[in-house]
Amino acid sequence: MSNFTSISTFLLWEFSEQRKLQILHFFVFLAMYLTTIMGNLLIIAAVALDHHLHTPMYFFLTNLAMVDIGSVSVIIPKSMVNSLMNSRSISYSGCAAQVFFYLFFAASDLFFLTVMAHDRSVAICNPLQYETIMHRGACIQMAVTVWVISMLYSILHTCSTFANTFCSNAVNQFFCEIPKLLKLSCSEIYLVEVGLLLLSCIMSLGCFIFIIVTYMQIFSTVLRIPSVHGQKKALSTCLPHLTVVSVFIFTGFIANARPPTNASSALDIALSVIYTIIPPMLNPFIYSMRNKDIKIALLKLLDHASKTV
Repeated sequence: MSNFTSISTFLLWEFSEQRKLQILHFFVFLAMYLTTIMGNLLIIAAVALDHHLHTPMYFFLTNLAMVDIGSVSVIIPKSMVNSLMNSRSISYSGCAAQVFFYLFFAASDLFFLTVMAHDRSVAICNPLQYETIMHRGACIQMAVTVWVISMLYSILHTCSTFANTFCSNAVNQFFCEIPKLLKLSCSEIYLVEVGLLLLSCIMSLGCFIFIIVTYMQIFSTVLRIPSVHGQKKALSTCLPHLTVVSVFIFTGFIANARPPTNASSALDIALSVIYTIIPPMLNPFIYSMRNKDIKIALLKLLDHASKTV
């Protein structure tokens, strides 16, 4: 490959060269995007308008919903526009922005899921101290910490990635993804970003271990509850979060279980869609189906909206 000293645009992987399939891709992604946006906006509105839901658990759920909206908004619209305009290009600055914001929201997603596990642990294992530990100030502090750490994490990775000199501008992915960009590097500095990615994997593993240990403590406490009704009530507050975490881990595992290749295939792209789009789209449904309080709040919201119209 020749050395591209000044790349102004990158070429993303296109789903198809056939115009009909490009249009189909546009409408499929549009449906998924609107479903994700509307579902998460309903969760945010339901929590904001129902004072019964102004608790730490739903405060963090609102933050998670905002993260999900952000993560799909970084990827899907550009892919839709490219299919509609029969284009593959994304500007250098647009690619850098996509990397930055996707990492920012992805890191925030993982950190908020970790914080929510801690919230459920305190609520079930130390119910008498819950209001003392998870007071409003502490919740805001934890949320701000998540946003700040995620931003610093994203800045570090983005700067490290785009400090490289790229020998090609053809990205074998439908969005700007760091591993695919590093394969285009023709400078040794890419090893710095590889090291950061390994550090990120260790950090992610640490969060997952924390969540697993937390739920072991929760289940241990629940089993000591004398009444079956009490056990079911305690578990009902954990099931939505546990399901969301399971979907997050499962889709990530599926996407990364396949051995890396130099070229993208339809299967690689399908797996990328699964781990980038499916979790944010499913999360609102998981919480609304598994949570009685959210169901009631959504019904009130929809009833109020229908009367207003």
